[in-house]
Amino acid sequence: MAKYLDGLKNEPRLLLEVPLEPLQGSRFQPTGFPDLGAAVYETTHGDELLVESAQSMANRLEVVCWDSVRQCVVEPLEGISYINVEQDGDFLTSSILESHRINSPYILESKDKSFFDKLQEETNALEKRPINFKLLAQILMKYDCNCLLHGVFLAKKELAGGRLRMPRTLSAFIEATGVRVATSGGVKKDEVDPSGDTSRGFGHVPFSRDEYTADSITAYFNLDLAQIRAFGLGESTEDLLISMALYKVMKFLREGLRLRTACDLEMADSIVVSRPDDWQMPELQDVEKALPGLVKKAASDGLFADPPVTTVTYEPAAKAKSRAKEEE
Repeated sequence: MAKYLDGLKNEPRLLLEVPLEPLQGSRFQPTGFPDLGAAVYETTHGDELLVESAQSMANRLEVVCWDSVRQCVVEPLEGISYINVEQDGDFLTSSILESHRINSPYILESKDKSFFDKLQEETNALEKRPINFKLLAQILMKYDCNCLLHGVFLAKKELAGGRLRMPRTLSAFIEATGVRVATSGGVKKDEVDPSGDTSRGFGHVPFSRDEYTADSITAYFNLDLAQIRAFGLGESTEDLLISMALYKVMKFLREGLRLRTACDLEMADSIVVSRPDDWQMPELQDVEKALPGLVKKAASDGLFADPPVTTVTYEPAAKAKSRAKEEE
């Protein structure tokens, strides 16, 4: 067992706080929501701002595990379970990259029903009774172990009536306190025809832009250790999931803090462990060194599909109908 796991065995939560600051200057652009814009709210400490939501952070914590050049997981995680989607023999996407993971339409709505049928068969035991979360965890571990960290909702009624949900065990968000609006703007210029039809992309188009400054920006991470143990998948699986979570957090803080063009952040100080208060964060290289052995142990215990990467061929419905017509 990796030494950094020692102090977490009887703890219900691992809570981390990380002070951040803009990489250059003092302005930053928060996430925006449709019909709402930036999420500014009042607290007893003054105006605060949601810089990055839990949903967005889940996606970002998965992206740092993906090698976009080789189109597979990064080297320390090679051998974990996930679903690869191909179209016309080429890589299209994967359950790691999809916002809804296994519930992606590219996985469950394809003409290729091989994986869907297999998943339906394995979840039949959950259809007309209370959800057995240990069995659900085993199924998710088999096909995409990331679902046990970031959650999933299998909403299709053919899969146990659309009741299969797994909440996140790893949650994260970024907030800013003492925020103030930094309003600016610009003009999309058209030197050829400044008064051209702007509805068609011509002409000068002035625009406004709201960014923010803040007294402090903090990233928060919450790992539900009690829930990981409640899966009942064994100590080695718990060690793997905790190590994967730590890897994701540290890799994100090192490589993933350019959230948007106008929101490029960096750590302003070291990671603060708020619970348990006597535990210390390991170094990233220590976790990277431990992961291959933990992945290999999970594979040897039969917890992953064989092979661990399940391949699904995506064929859009329109194309499938066209092909069927040609075959008539």
